[in-house]
Amino acid sequence: MSAAQPHPVKPAPVIDFDKFKPTRSALAARKRKDLFMRVLISAAFLVALAPLASVLWIAIANGIKRLNFNFLSYNMTGVIGGNPTPSGGYGGILHAIIGTLEVTGGAMVISVPIGILCAVYLIEYAHDGGLSKAIGLLVDVMSGIPSIVAGLFAYSMFTIAFGPGTINGFEGSVALSLLMIPTVVKSSEEMLKVVPADLREASYALGVTKQRTITKIVLRTALPGIVSGVILAVARVIGETAPLLMTAGFISSTNFNLFSGQMTTLPVYVYQEYSKVSANCPASAGPGCVTSIPVERAWAAALTLILVVLVLNLVGRLIAKIFAVQTER
Repeated sequence: MSAAQPHPVKPAPVIDFDKFKPTRSALAARKRKDLFMRVLISAAFLVALAPLASVLWIAIANGIKRLNFNFLSYNMTGVIGGNPTPSGGYGGILHAIIGTLEVTGGAMVISVPIGILCAVYLIEYAHDGGLSKAIGLLVDVMSGIPSIVAGLFAYSMFTIAFGPGTINGFEGSVALSLLMIPTVVKSSEEMLKVVPADLREASYALGVTKQRTITKIVLRTALPGIVSGVILAVARVIGETAPLLMTAGFISSTNFNLFSGQMTTLPVYVYQEYSKVSANCPASAGPGCVTSIPVERAWAAALTLILVVLVLNLVGRLIAKIFAVQTER
C-alpha cells in the first residue's frame, strides 16, 4: 500500500482591517459629541460652583470689615447698643469660638467611637444578619431626623435626669452627637468595605487574631476615609442653631466649663446678632456709635465659622496623611 498523501495546508485568510476603520463622517461626529459633552460637563461644574463662590464672596465682603484681633479676643460683656467698648471695639466672639470648639469637641468624643464601633460590627461581625439590618434601618432613620428633634430629645433627657431648666454645653454636645452618629457610621462602613479582603486573609494566615487584625490592619488602612467622614460629620453639625438654642443657650460672657452653665456657639451668636437688625444710638451717643453693628458682627462671625471649618478640614487631612499606610512604589 502506498503512503497516505498529506493534505495540502490552506493559507490563513487575510483579514482586511481597513474596513474596521471609522469613516471621516464617524470621526467628525465623535469629535462633535466629545466637544458637546466637555462643554456640558464644564457648564454643570460652573453652575455647581457658582453658589459656593457667591456665598464665600458675600461672607468675605460683608465680614472682613469687622473681623480683626479685637473682635476675636473679646466677648459681648459690657456692650451697650452701638457704642464702642473701652477696648476700642464693638464686642467680639471669643466666647462663641470657645463654645463652638468645646461643644463640637464633646459631640465628637461621643459620636466618633460609637460610630466607628458600630461600623466595625456591621462589616466585620454581623455579616448581613437580622440585627445588622435593624441597625442599618435605625441609622438611616436617624440620618433623616430634623435637628430640632435632636435638641428636644437632649433637652428632655437632661430635664428628666437633672431637673427642669438644665442647660449647659454638654447638653448641646449630646444633641449634636445624635446628628453626627449616622454620618460617621455610614462613612466608616463604606471605608471598611473598601479594604481588600486579601489583607484580612493574609493576617489570619499569619496567626493574627481577629481583634488585632481589625485594629492594626483594617482600621489603619481605612483611616484616611474614616477621618474624611468625621470631618464631614463635623461640618454637618458645626453650623446647627436650633438644637443649641434650647440646649446650650446664649450668654454674653465666656464660659469654659462644658458641664455647667449656658454656652454660646457661633451659629447661635450669628442668629442672635442678625435678629437684632440694628443697635440703639441715642442723641447723647458719640460719633463712634454704629447702628448697623449687629449685622456687621453677624457677618464677621459667619466668616469666622467658615474659617474654623476650613481649619478643621486642613487638620483632618493632615492627620489622615500622617497616619495613612505608606505603600512602596
